[in-house]
Amino acid sequence: MIVHCFTCGAINTHLYAQLRKTWGIQAMARPSSGSDLAAFREIFSKSNNIAVITGAGVSAESGVPTFRGAGGYWRKWQAQELATPTAFAHNPSRVWEFYHYRREVMLTKNPNPAHQAIAECEERLGKQGRKVTVITQNIDELHRCAGTKNLLEIHGSLFKTRCMMCGHEEANYKSPICSALEGRGAPDPDAHDAQIPVEKLPRCERRGCNGLLRPAVVWFGETLDADILSEAEKVLDSCDLCLIVGTSSVVYPAAMFAPQVAARGVPVAEFNLENTPATERFKFHFHGPCGNTLPPALARHESEAN
Repeated sequence: MIVHCFTCGAINTHLYAQLRKTWGIQAMARPSSGSDLAAFREIFSKSNNIAVITGAGVSAESGVPTFRGAGGYWRKWQAQELATPTAFAHNPSRVWEFYHYRREVMLTKNPNPAHQAIAECEERLGKQGRKVTVITQNIDELHRCAGTKNLLEIHGSLFKTRCMMCGHEEANYKSPICSALEGRGAPDPDAHDAQIPVEKLPRCERRGCNGLLRPAVVWFGETLDADILSEAEKVLDSCDLCLIVGTSSVVYPAAMFAPQVAARGVPVAEFNLENTPATERFKFHFHGPCGNTLPPALARHESEAN
């Protein structure tokens, strides 16, 4: 069972160390092999309810900035310094510049083979009465663009807004999202804040409101949506195969999703560029770019009807 008290944020160093100790993590990489793939494919062919958990690594292969690790800055700030209610209250213009930049970048990006493999697998297995559900930490909507239907976006979406006054949420794909942000948001460290007056930032268009809009994403320190977590819990409690794709397994709540599934004996397959703190708990680890490793893993199995 997933406890419904998670807040968005990276796992701290102390807890990371504790998880490594608890899970018995080894530093040595465990390379995947042809026999691993064959064994995975055999389990895959018999699975009827597959959960796929995805993280920033999938989007990175489409050229999406992750703002994690060395060099992960927008201007002189990391995402953790901008994606907070406090930052928005203090300087909504700067925060909107950051999200405007990210929205505009995303409009130039496309799903990669990993996104496409998941979407194709979902459609194909759906016709066989089997189910694939994607639980993603990503806010870029690339899974939607690839055609994924059963999708839980636990951190929200770059292309949704929420009114600070009336609370209304809606999809918003305007480019730019408001005229004052046009040409703004350059990530250059020497760029100056636009200092856009708050009344010229994105505003609610519902009659009689005109409240300030914010990105409908879960910021650091905010509580994740209980309904979405409940849906994720149901998916993970009932799945008979779990894939964890392009995620470090150190950001909550995804850090606990797959280990909880593995703990009840369900096969878990990790697809990542490197080992994670949870790798040794999983039945399979496929090392390399997800766009290379995932398509052959999810391709039509010989046992499937044409």
